[in-house]
Order: sequence, then structure tokens, then C-alpha cells
Amino acid sequence: MNGSIRYVKIVEWSEEDQCFVGSCPELFYGGCHGGDEKQVFAELCDIVEETIELYKTDGKPLPATTAGKDYANKMLSVA
Repeated sequence: MNGSIRYVKIVEWSEEDQCFVGSCPELFYGGCHGGDEKQVFAELCDIVEETIELYKTDGKPLPATTAGKDYANKMLSVA
């Protein structure tokens, strides 16, 4: 199992930038951007994997993962 699947990845439209912006809040913000949502998500997944490898190479502990916390449904109950 790939370690990157344990982190929430967000791709959202930015009115200010007029493009999609991808981030992984536990690892970084605003990691990539572009005009095609699917391409931004694919690039975001690659960046998350690369970031995890950098943590490992540097001997740093990874931040707590976000998978399995059901954030989508929790956000619905707040809205």
C-alpha cells in the first residue's frame, strides 16, 4: 500500500488565481495548480509521494495521516 493514500488531497477552484489549486494540508499547501482538475490531482498525488520520500530520506517523522477520519461527512454536518 502506498503511503500517500493515507493523506487527504484537495483540489479546488481558485477564483483569485482562475485555476485549480491542489494541496495536502498535513504535508504542504498550494502544491500545484493548473487549468485541468484531473491533471492537477495527478500532479498532486506525485508531489505527495515525493514529499513522503523526502521525509524518509531526511529521517524526519511523517505528520499524522488524515485518512479514515471521515472529514467529508464531518464537513457536511457543519454546513
